[in-house]
Amino acid sequence: ATVLAQKMIEEAFSELERNTFKANDLKRGMDKASRFVVEELNKVKKEVTTREGIEQVATISSLDPEVGKLIAEAMEEVGNDGVITVEEGQSIGIEKEVVQGMRFDKGFVSSYMVTNTERMEAVWDDPYILITDKKVSSVQEVLPLLEKIAQGGKKELVLIADDVEGEALTTFVLNKLRGTFNVLAV
Repeated sequence: ATVLAQKMIEEAFSELERNTFKANDLKRGMDKASRFVVEELNKVKKEVTTREGIEQVATISSLDPEVGKLIAEAMEEVGNDGVITVEEGQSIGIEKEVVQGMRFDKGFVSSYMVTNTERMEAVWDDPYILITDKKVSSVQEVLPLLEKIAQGGKKELVLIADDVEGEALTTFVLNKLRGTFNVLAV
């Protein structure tokens, strides 16, 4: 799909440079073509459901039987809804690490919020989680919740927000450094 999309984009730019098409007409044509291609691919696709089938596809895609086997193992462990991330490592060889819990593409707002500075990660057991589509810029916005959590004996909150900034961010970092309350803002 990536190779096909790249070729379509290259050809589209060539046509635009030659003034063969208007940009809007070209976009409509590409949209129509992509819908057609997806429909045709859906007609001929074959679901791969067995471990052996997954290993075969992964081996062909990576050109490496060891990588294919590892990907099949990882898929078996995380399931169809799990996430597999491939990263270049510092050591020689291929390794697999299964992480339980949640992982975000966008990291924490401040590096002061980590619990392990060597791995630059924050790991807590059973924290409270607050999800909002708002920006949090003042502690007053979440103070009643923080007080309620603290009264229950907990000191950890994962705050998933549109953004955390200003006085709220400063207060969260200071509380973490003092050890009074930990907020991981994502």
